[in-house]
Amino acid sequence: MIIPQHICKWAALISSIYTVSFSTTRTKFQTFRANGNYEDMAMLDIIDLNGAINGSQSPEAEELRFIRLLQAKQTAVKLHFFIQDALGGSSPTVWEVARSSITPDSTTSFGQVRVLDDLITAEPDPDSQKMGRAQGMITSSDLDKTALTMNLNLYFTCGKYKGSTLCIVGRNPMDRKNRELAVVGGTGVFRMARGYAISNTYSYDVDMNYGVLEYTVYVAYVDDDEDCV
Repeated sequence: MIIPQHICKWAALISSIYTVSFSTTRTKFQTFRANGNYEDMAMLDIIDLNGAINGSQSPEAEELRFIRLLQAKQTAVKLHFFIQDALGGSSPTVWEVARSSITPDSTTSFGQVRVLDDLITAEPDPDSQKMGRAQGMITSSDLDKTALTMNLNLYFTCGKYKGSTLCIVGRNPMDRKNRELAVVGGTGVFRMARGYAISNTYSYDVDMNYGVLEYTVYVAYVDDDEDCV
């Protein structure tokens, strides 16, 4: 995606915004440079300053929203939950979609690619409160050790984060008790999120090929509220 030049200029000058004046249909940003010169950055049509992206939002309105997000205060939270990782049984939620020619002979299953749609619960019991789904792709990507490359979206379906997502990526070394992954973004409440997640294997049933994974996520995100800027 190519970022418009004026967006780049705004991002560079966001700490020196001097005045913001509103009218009923247009907003004018003026910045004050160190040399004392004013520069009119843009004239933006505003449809809905606070509306979420819903397909009807104009690009100009989203550009302004992005600038507001850059200035907004941050909220930090700790999330704790469990992921029900059903690799086998009658209703598996993890499926292999590809493998390399060496995967069958590899001690680390190198080249195996799997997709997942795991249940997220509040407690280790799969019948406890359902919080959402962990959806994404995992790849066995280490020739020497059992390690996964993770591309995981946490989609929350209840509570204040309903409809929001967190994106988790990174190297997951399965031989370690606690594994750290990066939180690189999110949507909804978690727009512009960043942080990290600590995961561990809470339990694993060899016969059922069923694991319960414990996740603790430390994440900071912007408070998307017009009163915060």
